[in-house]
Amino acid sequence: MKIVSLFLIAMVVLAMFGKLRYPGQQALANAKCQSCGRFRIGKGPCACGAKRK
Repeated sequence: MKIVSLFLIAMVVLAMFGKLRYPGQQALANAKCQSCGRFRIGKGPCACGAKRK
């Protein structure tokens, strides 16, 4: 019982640190289209932006 509780406490601590700073979070936010929210692949414009503009 003691080992299980220590394991669960360790998992909670790791989860708190993971939410604090997720590596690559800013790059993923920049990879999304501003209008539709889909991920853009490559450096070109999103397909929805090309249709609207």
